[in-house]
Amino acid sequence: MEKPVPVAHPIEPLLQRRWSPRAFAPKPVERQVLLRLFEAARWAPSSYNEQPWRYIVVSHENPEWLKEAHSVLSPGNAWATRAPVLICSVAQLTFARNNKPNRHAFHDVGAASENFLLQAVALGLFGHQMAGFDVEKARAVFHIPEGCEPVAMIALGYPAALETLTEEQRAREQLPRVRRPIEESVFDGRFGTPLERTT
Repeated sequence: MEKPVPVAHPIEPLLQRRWSPRAFAPKPVERQVLLRLFEAARWAPSSYNEQPWRYIVVSHENPEWLKEAHSVLSPGNAWATRAPVLICSVAQLTFARNNKPNRHAFHDVGAASENFLLQAVALGLFGHQMAGFDVEKARAVFHIPEGCEPVAMIALGYPAALETLTEEQRAREQLPRVRRPIEESVFDGRFGTPLERTT
């Protein structure tokens, strides 16, 4: 299933196709494919080229680790246990060059993750980022050190038919994709002044 977005202005088709499905096929994701996705993430921009992103990957290759990764997910994200790959994105919270706080770390992890997700779409895969997980349990399960913060869990895989989901999940999957209009998020010179469509 694909859900390209109804855009108000033309954008790249790859961006239109990116979405966060819940139906994943059990088909394994090859190691070479994963490396291509992380290569895309590697070339994201970051403050002072700090590259504060870290990713912990668990897959079908190690079923025991994958089962442990499942245990950090919230009950509402149980559908993600069908994905062949789970990833925990992590932010390094301080600059390596001076050990000062990096207030842009989460922003930069997000940029790298979007590169990752867009490359996935280009290769016929999809990812679904999740905030619903136990942060402290993730810290323990993935052995995340001090000074690093779990950001999100990402389910990754090839798409599957809607029939693989529960009725409730299918209903959610078929909801229209919506975003607020540009003028509610983008301002002209001052916060709250909508950007005009024409000049």
